[in-house]
Amino acid sequence: MESFRISGQFVDIDKREIYPVEIEVVDHTIASVRKLQKPADLPFLLPGFIDAHVHVESSMLVPSEFARLAVCHGTVATISDPHEIANVCGMEGVNYMIDNGNQVPFKFYFGAPSCVPATPFETAGAEITASDINTLLERKEIVYLAEMMNWPGTVNRDPLVMEKIALAKKYGKPVDGHAPGLKGEMAKKYASAGISTDHECFTYEEALDKAKLGMKIAIREGSAAKNFDALIDIIDVFPKLVMFCSDDKHPDNLVVGHINELVARAVAKGKNLYDVLRAACITPIKHYKLKIGTLKIGDPADFILVEDLKKFIVKATFINGKKVAENGSSLIPSVKNNVINNFKAKVKSPADFKLTASGNKVRVIEALDGQLITPAASGTIKIKDGFAESNVAEDILKITVVNRYENAKPAVAFIKNFGIKKGAIASSVGHDSHNIIAVGVDDESICRAVNLLIKAKGGVSAVDGEKEMLLPLPVGGIMSPEDGYEVAAAYTEIDKMSRDLGSKLKSPFMTLSFMALLVIPELKLSDKGLFDGDKFRFVDIFLP
Repeated sequence: MESFRISGQFVDIDKREIYPVEIEVVDHTIASVRKLQKPADLPFLLPGFIDAHVHVESSMLVPSEFARLAVCHGTVATISDPHEIANVCGMEGVNYMIDNGNQVPFKFYFGAPSCVPATPFETAGAEITASDINTLLERKEIVYLAEMMNWPGTVNRDPLVMEKIALAKKYGKPVDGHAPGLKGEMAKKYASAGISTDHECFTYEEALDKAKLGMKIAIREGSAAKNFDALIDIIDVFPKLVMFCSDDKHPDNLVVGHINELVARAVAKGKNLYDVLRAACITPIKHYKLKIGTLKIGDPADFILVEDLKKFIVKATFINGKKVAENGSSLIPSVKNNVINNFKAKVKSPADFKLTASGNKVRVIEALDGQLITPAASGTIKIKDGFAESNVAEDILKITVVNRYENAKPAVAFIKNFGIKKGAIASSVGHDSHNIIAVGVDDESICRAVNLLIKAKGGVSAVDGEKEMLLPLPVGGIMSPEDGYEVAAAYTEIDKMSRDLGSKLKSPFMTLSFMALLVIPELKLSDKGLFDGDKFRFVDIFLP
């Protein structure tokens, strides 16, 4: 029988007070919490942080490596949607995430992906059927139905959508939402179908509308989408309905911080400490019925020690009574990881990316830094020998999506705000179907960047003249099985190269990965063509 005692200034979120205690841990469980008579110079003791919505795959790390980095910042658990790997490898991918996560002392709570493929307007590698969802929801590791991105089907009570939601209700498991921009009656119809959360709000008014309907608002601050500043004031009005999430977190950002950063920022903005900690530590547990401790007798011994209640620098993290991080260093060892994949694209030639011009006025995807929404813009391109080319001077660049599941002709369109002046960047992390997506100044550079990924069966790449960089992601073409810190360092280098090409975006590869995400308005590109996310239909590239 293993046991130990530890003392700290207990931040009691329920009682909303702080007092010195000594806790005793016996066999992974809180056996006692004893108040100390005299205050002492002790670190602060509080429950661990929880990421209330994340795609672990977007860290480019397998779950076991994600955990090694996250625990250093006081994260003890995640609500994880394995939607990305499911789009690539189907049920095999979901099982991979669960099995890999089980190899380390970290609490991964996975959802059953609800929308695989996400839309019929793109080519995915697999399908998760209603029958598959039923099989997943039967499992204890699956605690919810993951984000219902088909909000039009939900609002209109599409039979297949409602069947999936009914399955979650059958097993008493909540349904996560995904309805960017939805307000008023539309939001009411969406929530009334049984949707209980949303992490896609990008204005305060939208979050307020949904919170009034009883939906929990997961305030998102990831590597690409940053909604914290716009939404944090909702905690003043609906403190019990707020959670924090990253949604998508690239490895270089995960090395630096996680949910602890949002807690510190909220407190710095003057938000009530106990409301903030409830959002970060307690509300996800209650909503998803998680087996995570909150420092009560009989709870699993999940807790953290922090230096102060301003910066929330984590001194130690404990999960089930096991110390998993100390003073910024992970105590979780790397484990051996298998590789699964689904990659059938053949090497391309520059001619494959040529686009016959029918004029020099085109629709243009407008990438916005820190946002997933992409307004539909227009612009003027160059024409050479009858073919449409990038207009680098006006930052209108060629973008392509290459089907990785079969050998097909690439889809080509135009995008602005990437700022690249030379070369190209490419990624096989391309939400939701994870086809190859690339942006560049000319067909030759785009082709080279794409072919680097095809030959490696996945990764991120950058080319500039003779210079090439590649970060291989052999697990599903979206994750690396290697040491998380080494992957983060390699990603930092290739990210720097993308900036050397001229990009001014905060996270060029993360932004790139969302340019094929059809379920986020307004204009996106799939492997089948240019897509209007508001009208849910394909549109012409060339304007009259």
